[in-house]
Amino acid sequence: MQALTVQEVDRLGRNLLEGLIVLNDLFQRGIAVKVLDGIATGEHTERSLILDLALALVEDRRRDIIKKTKNGLGSARARGRVGGRRPVVDDDKRRVILARRAEGQSIRQIATAVKVSAGVVHKTLNPAPQSFRA
Repeated sequence: MQALTVQEVDRLGRNLLEGLIVLNDLFQRGIAVKVLDGIATGEHTERSLILDLALALVEDRRRDIIKKTKNGLGSARARGRVGGRRPVVDDDKRRVILARRAEGQSIRQIATAVKVSAGVVHKTLNPAPQSFRA
């Protein structure tokens, strides 16, 4: 009998439903699942309460992590902190980029002159619309 070995049950799917679908598919094809760590440690040849429970606990843990992360980011924003890399283009560089583009220079020529990447020039010329995530 073939077996799929996973470190923990959470490797089978991103959520409870996906994990259950993967398990059912594997068991229907005659493939056993060997779990190395966690409460479902062992080799399984069919669905069991312990596997279902392990998947449910993993989904609950992920939900908690997401909730805590969003709360932490919201708290940081309320204190005026924002994540991410500092912008490479300041107002002076933005003016130079826009002026050079108005003169007809290519993105590569502008990037070389301003000493930034072509991608930075492109983003400066074509800013993405700002979206808000709650």
